[in-house]
Amino acid sequence: MARALLSMILEQLGGSFIPLEIKHHVGLAVGLQEEIQKLTSNFEAIQAVLEDAERKQVKEASVRHWLCKLKNVSYDVEDVLDEWNTAKLKSKLEKEERATDHAPLPRKVCYSFSFSSSQIILHHNIAQKVQELNEQLDFISAEKDRYKLELGRGIHEESERQITPSFIDVTDVYGRDQDKNAVLNMLLEENSEKESTLQIISIVGMGGIGKTTLARLAYNDNVVDTHFEKKIWVCVSDPFDGIKIAKAILESLGDAVPNFVELQTLLQRIRKSLVGKRFLLVLDDVWNEDDWKWKPFKDSLSCGSVGSKILMTTRKENVAVAMGCTTLFPLGKLAKEECWLLFSRIAFFGRTSRECKILEDFGRKIVGKCQGLPLAVKTLGGLMRSKRTIEQWQSVLNSEIWELKEAERGIFPPLLLSYYDLSSALKQCFSYCAIFPKDYVIEKDRLIKLWMAQGFLKEKRIKDMEILGQEYFEDLAMCSFFQDFERDGDGNIIKCKMHDLVHDLAQFLTKGECFTVEVHGVEQPQVDTYSEKGRHLMLALGEKVIFPTYIYNVKKLRSLLVEPINFYASIMSESLPMLCNQLTCLRTLDLSTKYHTIFGSTVTEIPKEIAKLIHLRYLNMSNNGDLEELPEALCELFNLQTLDLSFCKKLKKLPNGMGKLVNLRHLKNYGTWRVRFMPKGIEKLTSLRTLREFALSDGGTSCETSSIGELGSLTHLRDYLEIRGLGNVRDVNEAKKANLRSKECLLNLLLKFDMDENKSGGGLPNGDALILEALQPPPYLECLEIHNYRGSSILPKWMLALTNLRHLAVCSCRNWERLPPLGKLPSLESLWIYDIRRVKKVGVEFLGIERDEGQGSSSSTVIPFPNLKRLEIHDMNELEEWEYAEFHFLGKGKEQISIMPCLNFLVIDRCPRLKALPYHLQNSSIETLEIRWCSTLEKRCNIYRIPNIRINYMEVKRDKV
Repeated sequence: MARALLSMILEQLGGSFIPLEIKHHVGLAVGLQEEIQKLTSNFEAIQAVLEDAERKQVKEASVRHWLCKLKNVSYDVEDVLDEWNTAKLKSKLEKEERATDHAPLPRKVCYSFSFSSSQIILHHNIAQKVQELNEQLDFISAEKDRYKLELGRGIHEESERQITPSFIDVTDVYGRDQDKNAVLNMLLEENSEKESTLQIISIVGMGGIGKTTLARLAYNDNVVDTHFEKKIWVCVSDPFDGIKIAKAILESLGDAVPNFVELQTLLQRIRKSLVGKRFLLVLDDVWNEDDWKWKPFKDSLSCGSVGSKILMTTRKENVAVAMGCTTLFPLGKLAKEECWLLFSRIAFFGRTSRECKILEDFGRKIVGKCQGLPLAVKTLGGLMRSKRTIEQWQSVLNSEIWELKEAERGIFPPLLLSYYDLSSALKQCFSYCAIFPKDYVIEKDRLIKLWMAQGFLKEKRIKDMEILGQEYFEDLAMCSFFQDFERDGDGNIIKCKMHDLVHDLAQFLTKGECFTVEVHGVEQPQVDTYSEKGRHLMLALGEKVIFPTYIYNVKKLRSLLVEPINFYASIMSESLPMLCNQLTCLRTLDLSTKYHTIFGSTVTEIPKEIAKLIHLRYLNMSNNGDLEELPEALCELFNLQTLDLSFCKKLKKLPNGMGKLVNLRHLKNYGTWRVRFMPKGIEKLTSLRTLREFALSDGGTSCETSSIGELGSLTHLRDYLEIRGLGNVRDVNEAKKANLRSKECLLNLLLKFDMDENKSGGGLPNGDALILEALQPPPYLECLEIHNYRGSSILPKWMLALTNLRHLAVCSCRNWERLPPLGKLPSLESLWIYDIRRVKKVGVEFLGIERDEGQGSSSSTVIPFPNLKRLEIHDMNELEEWEYAEFHFLGKGKEQISIMPCLNFLVIDRCPRLKALPYHLQNSSIETLEIRWCSTLEKRCNIYRIPNIRINYMEVKRDKV
């Protein structure tokens, strides 16, 4: 983690630090330049030995303490650089603002002189801070020699990767019978001659979960001995040494191992020994992600007979992919009772039955700490074997695993191998997760934005920080640092947890830096219980608990995440002025009231002191339902990247100076329905990736509010955008300026027009239709919703070109007298139709079928709604008839039409006059039909051949047809 931090600082130091307007002050410029060069030199000298230091810190507390001091100074240096860069950005923005000012010239000249003077004073202060930090760094740099730190990993590093033999004592193994049988079935499965490709089975799981043990169980089973002619066990480990592995294979085959140095020659020997034979090759502990290193082996091993298998163990899914894995076997945790049996066999060895009975309750709780990790169970079992008294067992139970010396020797080394294998940037991202308590549900999107705020994600020319964060998250997930994934409908991970012992490792690596505090009632813990030099804190507050004042002493905090413990939020507003005055190093401030906290709001008012948090990158105020206003001082946070105002339901407006937040990338304002307009200057936020709601008012062209055309400069918008108040747009050209079509990463679009039926398009003739046509979305749009549209049912020209559109909702289109030909949308999977009150009949035009089909030439089969899976129709009070597609044949070729072939869920809600469903739906693939408050239709539901029918949310027993 320290290496990545130093790399970030050196990158900043390498830039132009001294601005042109200061360089004529020679004394200041030369002095500061010398200090910067000295700072750079010190950091470079330290960076060269950091990898060795990070490894030695596990066993040497003195090295760990040295690293802690180094990180503290590094953080301070980064803050000084950030302070100066923020001042330069502020100066630039003020100059741009003055350039548009029409004030008299003399006033401008006077202001410019004052500004230059203030800059010189600031520069002097920065130079003084850098000099003081250099003095501290001098001492730390000299101190490194005391620990005999080596370049890179260090030549005296002990080997931490043990060579694993194939032998096993089955009496030491518990709870893997089912897993063993599953692996055996894969190994013994016969492949047909047509499927003669070499099968590679990969057992994947975190360090210490028992992958090697499971491979040994399968390898040594009698049925494997009889099934395979040759069995080979090789411990691969890291680095992937081709010559060494080839010789190990030959040695396992019983062949004489030649003293060859050419891999090709060794592989030929292997091929000669295995040709035409059914073999099993076990590759234990594989780390190699370079498929080109493995390919020569794979080619030479393809000589075996049908049924030959390779069984490999690895911690990383991407390793399995690189090795050409054909079957992935994720190994899960050991069951609780099996963990207990394993633990008690070790811990209670030689004890009397009376002792075992007394200690059992403590033992089961200690086993619970292991979270199903066999290695941890064995390690703690061995520790408790020597503990004789209840007090000793109670002491271990009350300790965190990361505080036990036995964890450093027995549990952490295998986990540390995975940690050491990470890049320095990934180490930072993983270690930061220590801020969360155990068993915490981590939201992926939030975590990535927290990483951004701490500077862990460096934007590249062709790769956004958000994309880099996504890749980092996936890398950590594939390396088993995350688990218990929750996915969305497309299979993307949205939430996860960390295994308790992986969390313990993160806490061990960030001791004194990341911590969690729970506060209940009046009594407050002492600050020295944690660390006045702590950097990242999650503060869990009980009901109506006052913000603990001792937190103000942790002045170097960079992250403060405040979370309510129960349903009632603690009031934070009174504490915020002092918080902003004291915790000025904050880069992350999360004061959100979680969705489950419905009784109260954490914050009702944001103070003007918020402007003092100049380093702030992430501010989360979501779900504070009593927050009505944001201060203009908020717009002084020039470094702000994420502002989350989601579901601040009483918020009435955004600050007028929003345009100054030029680094803002995510404005999450979903659910801020009382905000009626966007302030002028939104077009300056050209870094915006997220803008959930864009509101347009009657004064959309005034000097105070943004017009829809300002969206045109926001070229990076992605994911989701809702535009409200489109009925207020008076200029079609402004709608065209929004240039939605160019925002190719925008996948979800919600367009809301006015509800006022007496006004259309701000007075424009056929205004809504013109505006809708002008708002052509990008071609890759996946979700579109149109609300309160007052145009006719003629679709805009661009609609049927949306070939990727998967979801469509049309709501309150009051002037539609028929449904448009939506059946022509090829990728549509769900369609929601709400409150289309004038439609009396759904005709075949809805399917996109032309009525003159019998007169044309031969044509291919037409499939209206080819991919539609879910259809919901609500609040169509006048709907009486749903026309059956009478036209079974098309053109001279008489080819049959297939209608909605994939439909499986149909909802008809509040359509009281609808008489029946069309025949093509009665005999379709529908599995579930829900009928709600449709009195006429309810009487005929028994005739429909649909498995599951619900009327007004109640299951219906159908008569036999």
